[in-house]
Amino acid sequence: MEFNFLITAVAAIIPTVLGFVWYNPKVFGTAWMNACGFTEDDLKGGNMALIFILCYVFSFFLASTVNVLVIHQFGFFSSLYGEPGLTEVGTETYQYAQDFMTKYGDNYRTFKHGALHGTLAGIFFVLPVLGTNAMFERKGFKYIAVNVGYWTVCLALMGGVICQFA
Repeated sequence: MEFNFLITAVAAIIPTVLGFVWYNPKVFGTAWMNACGFTEDDLKGGNMALIFILCYVFSFFLASTVNVLVIHQFGFFSSLYGEPGLTEVGTETYQYAQDFMTKYGDNYRTFKHGALHGTLAGIFFVLPVLGTNAMFERKGFKYIAVNVGYWTVCLALMGGVICQFA
């Protein structure tokens, strides 16, 4: 099972594209600014090139992790990691892995399945982390809902794309 760099790189674009829509003032941008206590003037300035480059790098890290969450076959290979002969053609271990992938390699490899796992990651990873931070920052429900909603949708789309095409 090989890591698909291209699909991971494509999936890493999703947070930026969705962010342009999600945080648009006509969608959730105004609610987000109000929940944060920002004005439009507060958001002007900053090194936007650096911000977008770092956001893409962080999104690539996230997409790399989503691979393991949505493609169950990685779990099979992680359990065989270090086994002698796993990568040597003709060995018993290599043949076992090949037979497994022939039989089960395409199981649960749909957009819908990946989106389900991405959504679960949003609920069970993002919500607790952002929710805890928001409580200590004294942010309200709208702040949590807008940000957790964004990341849950991002992870669902990333998981769907990665699971379907990787």
